[in-house]
Amino acid sequence: MFVDSPEAELRHYVSSQSDPADFDSFWEQTLAEAREYDLGLMVRPVQTPLETIEIFDITFNGYGGQPIKAWLRVPAAATAPLPVIVEYVGYGGGRGHALEDLLWSSAGYAHLIMDNRGQGTVWKLGDTPDDGPAGPQAPGMMTRGIRSPETYYFRRLFTDAVRAVEAARALDAVDSSRVALHGISQGGGIALAVSALVPDVAVVMPRVPFLCDFPRATVITDELPYREIAQYLSRHRSDLTRAHETLAYFDGVNFARRAVAPARFSTALMDPVCPPSTVFAAYNAYAGEKTIDVWPYNAHEGGGIDDDVAVLGVLERLWGTATVRA
Repeated sequence: MFVDSPEAELRHYVSSQSDPADFDSFWEQTLAEAREYDLGLMVRPVQTPLETIEIFDITFNGYGGQPIKAWLRVPAAATAPLPVIVEYVGYGGGRGHALEDLLWSSAGYAHLIMDNRGQGTVWKLGDTPDDGPAGPQAPGMMTRGIRSPETYYFRRLFTDAVRAVEAARALDAVDSSRVALHGISQGGGIALAVSALVPDVAVVMPRVPFLCDFPRATVITDELPYREIAQYLSRHRSDLTRAHETLAYFDGVNFARRAVAPARFSTALMDPVCPPSTVFAAYNAYAGEKTIDVWPYNAHEGGGIDDDVAVLGVLERLWGTATVRA
């Protein structure tokens, strides 16, 4: 069933989320501190039975200089640097197995998929620990360090994601001027944040994005992962104001207000995990050129393979199909 407002109302919905006065300086300082560490880029070929795709095990330094893992996949027939899709993974997942996620490289693009620090045990394998501060929290990552934006988990994860773009651009296989950001759910929320923090990317494609419109998301759905915040605040009642002040620094709505790269969103009207009003909150606030695909009869899977096809269409219109030369 529909879980939210009618589509006509969603297209005019405006989030109540406000900008922290020091939002921009907070992120400028955060990224400056991260860049005090050398990128530490390491590239190791992976032996596989594949004949058409080459895979590399990537390591780079993220937040606090902590090593972050990623996979790089490129068409074996490539003879020149390629456009790259930098992909971020959904909540609870990691970069997965080396032989997973072959669509984008099979279509002729370089594909870098970043591991999620401290995640990667729920549905897709991960290899990167989270060494950051914690404190009292509900199970999961949504309330880890939530009492301060300086200690909040997503400060570290979003910084890793920015450094992943920098790592991709430093790779010989990649054309650094042609970077696309892509992600589903949490991955879409991360891509949206990075599109504001790295404004010169070519395109951003957040699909059913998570981490948007926290004031509404935390009260409109009882589904995880937003439910983790409600669980925490149901016990730590005195943290209500402080927690929402922290979340404002990581809300996709506030990043959307600053993002200028062309964007293609998607949402589903039967999605109880990332209700469509929370997606439209970011979409309606998005400052750059934008489109959105709405899937009326889908839940958190969004458009599934049809979303994949739409992403390929965006990239073909942007860069054409002749990205590989035999």
